[in-house]
Amino acid sequence: MTAARTEAPPTAPAGRFSGLLRAEAHRFRARRFIQVLLLLAALGWATSTAIGLTQYASPTPERLAAAQQQLQVEVERANEFREECLASDDVPADVSPEEWCGAPVTAADLDLDWYLDPAPFSFAADGVAGAVTFSAAGAVLAFLIGATFVGAEWSSRSMIALLFWETRRPRVIGAKIVVVAVASAVLGVVAQGAWLAMAGLWRTFAGDGVALPDGFWSELLATAGRGVLLTTLAGLLGFGLTNLVRNTGAALGVGFVYFAVLETAARALRLEWQPWLLTNNASALVVPDGLTLFLGSDPITGESTEYLLGNLQAGVFMAVVTGVVLTLGTVLFTRRDLH
Repeated sequence: MTAARTEAPPTAPAGRFSGLLRAEAHRFRARRFIQVLLLLAALGWATSTAIGLTQYASPTPERLAAAQQQLQVEVERANEFREECLASDDVPADVSPEEWCGAPVTAADLDLDWYLDPAPFSFAADGVAGAVTFSAAGAVLAFLIGATFVGAEWSSRSMIALLFWETRRPRVIGAKIVVVAVASAVLGVVAQGAWLAMAGLWRTFAGDGVALPDGFWSELLATAGRGVLLTTLAGLLGFGLTNLVRNTGAALGVGFVYFAVLETAARALRLEWQPWLLTNNASALVVPDGLTLFLGSDPITGESTEYLLGNLQAGVFMAVVTGVVLTLGTVLFTRRDLH
């Protein structure tokens, strides 16, 4: 008599993790709300580009000559005021007339672009600032996309149906995290590319023709790279927060309360907490050389206290916060009852 052979029941259907990734990627691409968000973003880019072309204008010789004439008139007027100041009796006795009235004004003290209306677009002056702006816009969009991707599955209960096909929960949530991370990174790259395309059009048709300074591209690309990192972290943070509360609206409500209420209160009542605020760290991550924060004044000496929040410190902080939210959501997802 032979003993009956026992086998452990399979815990998941046959298949590789790559197949689960492909399924999640297909589900991500098919999400209608994500498609609408991306379409609105594309329309916003096209509209902003067109508006910019009407707000900037290349400096023609005639416009340059008129602006130079206005600049010279301003220089003469400022020096006339200075002469009147020197001749007046209002100069304090303990200050010399030159110190009180200031130095003579020259054309080099004024910017010719101030007298060009509309002014030309300066890629050299605004290139890095534009990369920072598009980093912020990409981060907000990635947060919404990451939130709605998993939130829709919780609201439609398709998450529970998915677990009948793949019962290993860590694999399921891991595949979703990978898809959101890759999609957010791609979105960050596209956002920076969109800024370069916009700036290229403005520079071609309404630029100032000024040569780019040394080190411009290295600083711009470094800023863009940090912007891609911020966009990736924002997408994962939106995903993780929504996975915790199981509802997109609730996650957005938590985000609104934190950013609009808690951070505002912290800035008003607890200035020393500013290095730990998410918006400050997000800005410090992208802005070249970090962000300088004002932490209040010494009650005795009256000297202001400043704190430099560097790129590396801000990046580590944002990564840790995102990692904690994702880890907590993953642990709860694998252990709690989904019904």
